[in-house]
Amino acid sequence: MSFQSEIVKWYLSNKRDLPWRDTTDPYVIWLSEIILQQTRVEQGKPYFLKFLENFPNVSAFASASEEQVLKLWQGLGYYSRGRNMLYTARYVVANYGGQFPTSYEQLIKLKGVGSYTAAAISSFSSNEQQAVVDGNVYRVLSRYFGIEEPINSNLGQKMFSELAKELIIDQEPAIYNQAIMEFGALQCKPKSPVCSECPVQLGCYAFKHKKIDQLPVKLKKVKVRKRWFNYFVGITGDEILTKQRMPGDVWQHLYDFPLIETEEEVSMTSNEFLTQVEKLFGKDLELKVLEGKKHILTHQIIYVQFFAIDNYIVNFNQHAEIKSVKIEAFKQLPHPKIIGDFIEKHID
Repeated sequence: MSFQSEIVKWYLSNKRDLPWRDTTDPYVIWLSEIILQQTRVEQGKPYFLKFLENFPNVSAFASASEEQVLKLWQGLGYYSRGRNMLYTARYVVANYGGQFPTSYEQLIKLKGVGSYTAAAISSFSSNEQQAVVDGNVYRVLSRYFGIEEPINSNLGQKMFSELAKELIIDQEPAIYNQAIMEFGALQCKPKSPVCSECPVQLGCYAFKHKKIDQLPVKLKKVKVRKRWFNYFVGITGDEILTKQRMPGDVWQHLYDFPLIETEEEVSMTSNEFLTQVEKLFGKDLELKVLEGKKHILTHQIIYVQFFAIDNYIVNFNQHAEIKSVKIEAFKQLPHPKIIGDFIEKHID
């Protein structure tokens, strides 16, 4: 039995029951694929169900506001995905009459849709012969066929893409694509793959040559940047201080608290830090540390300190980016996850 046949046979017996698997609706598949980018299935599934409940079709999605979308997206990270989805939904309604496209050539032109996503949607919705290559597929192909070219190099991506296209010939694309991805997710896992029960063990290069933990090869990541965010939580009556983050940085357009970013961790005994705080909130300010957190992003580690402030004075003309809003209204705004977690824990 061929590699492809074994993978499909394994899939039909072991596949997970996932809500986006029993449909050929390209909108629903698109929704699941974008949400699952950079996101584990267990984490993404409740978001998928929440989005589908709020926006059962692309027209409903297109009529949403950006704040609605980002609020539903809160906690998933990579917020540009949510913005791209809204742009795409509106584009599909305007240019395709609300009929979500199913061909690779149309899908690849949509904002936020790359070659993998276009291949997934086109093959799952219309059985178009397009081979998917995601992290799971890279791993399976690298180990089984013994490909040691880095998966994130230009040559490596070309090699894997060509091999994937060869393997899908004469296969049912929708089934085979899902099978090889599921095989990578459940069987040929990054760590502790289930080699003892693997149906393609005999032909596996990595198993034969004891290179399971060495494949796939990946070029080293860029250096991680460390940042220190000092947030100030100011509440007067039923209002709270907030600001909207600007483009060009993490969490753009989401809402957080006024902050001072520093180059290292600070304490309330630091004269330089206290001078900065007084310039923002006045000299009669009362300051208290609430808690500290570490937030890890792909290329950044953000160390967060939350300070409670009292007796503060904000010159809103000088600091137009800071607003005082009703606490209930603030809770409805889209926030970075670390801010959302803080609100849930500390603000009634």
